Amino acid sequence: MLSKNKEHLSVVKIGGNIVDHPEALESFLSDFHRLEGWKLLVHGGGVMASRMAVRLGIETKMVQGRRITDAETLKLVTMVYAGWINKNIVASLQKKGCNALGLSGADGNTIPALRRPPVPVDYGFVGDPCPEKVNADFISQLIEGKITPVFCAITHDGNGSLLNTNADTVAYSLATALSGKYHTTLYYCFEKEGVLKDVSDPESLIPSINREEREAYKQQGIIAGGMIPKIDNSFQAIEQGVSEVIILHAKNLLSKKGTVLRESNRASQKE
Repeated sequence: MLSKNKEHLSVVKIGGNIVDHPEALESFLSDFHRLEGWKLLVHGGGVMASRMAVRLGIETKMVQGRRITDAETLKLVTMVYAGWINKNIVASLQKKGCNALGLSGADGNTIPALRRPPVPVDYGFVGDPCPEKVNADFISQLIEGKITPVFCAITHDGNGSLLNTNADTVAYSLATALSGKYHTTLYYCFEKEGVLKDVSDPESLIPSINREEREAYKQQGIIAGGMIPKIDNSFQAIEQGVSEVIILHAKNLLSKKGTVLRESNRASQKE
C-alpha cells in the first residue's frame, strides 16, 4: 500500500496530432504549466516525422500502426523528436515560467530499452523499455529540484545505439517506475474526448472502463487499432502501482474530463 505521505506526480503524455498544431500545443502547455504538483511530460511526434520523411525522400513503412525504423529513419526521428519538437516544447515552457529540461532516454541513462526481436516483425531500431530499469532516482532528483523533465520517445540500448520507442510506452514505463516514490497519475492526452463508443461522436464518451469492460469493448470493436496498446499499457500501469490513468482530450487536462481506467467495479466500490 502506498504511503499517505507520498507526494503526487502527474505523468502527462501528449500525442503527435496536438504537437503538430502550434495553437493547440501552446494552449496545452499553458494548462500543463498550471497543473498543480510535481509533473513530467512525454511527447510524441509521429505526424511531423512522417511529413519530414516525405520531404527528405525517406520511405515510411508501417506495420499495424507501428513505424519500421531503419538506420535512416532512426536519424530522422531522433532529429525530429529529440531535436526540434523537444526543444520547442522546452522553450515554450520556459517562457511560461516552467523550468523544463528536455531529455531522451539516453540522457542520464533514464530509460534503457531492449531492441525488439526481429520475429515475427523486424521493426528495426525499435526499443521496448523495462520500467524496473528506468533511472527513477535521477528523475526524482530533477523533479524534487523543481525541474520539469520533458521526455521524447527516444531510448537507448546501453550499447551505444539509440532506439525509437512508442511514446505511450515511454509514459507507461516512467509512470510505473516512479509509482514507487509518488502517488502517480498517468494522463494520455490526445485529440479525442477519451474512449468513445462512436469515434465520430464526441458525445459518446465512455466515462470509465474496468478490466472486464475492456475485453467486451475490444470484442465489439470499440477499443481497436492504436487504442488497444494505450489501454493495455494503462491497465498494466495500474497493476504495477500507478494510482490512476485518464485518457482525455488535451484541452481537458485541468478539468480531468475523460475516460478513467480502473481495476474493477468491486475495487471502485471499496474506494
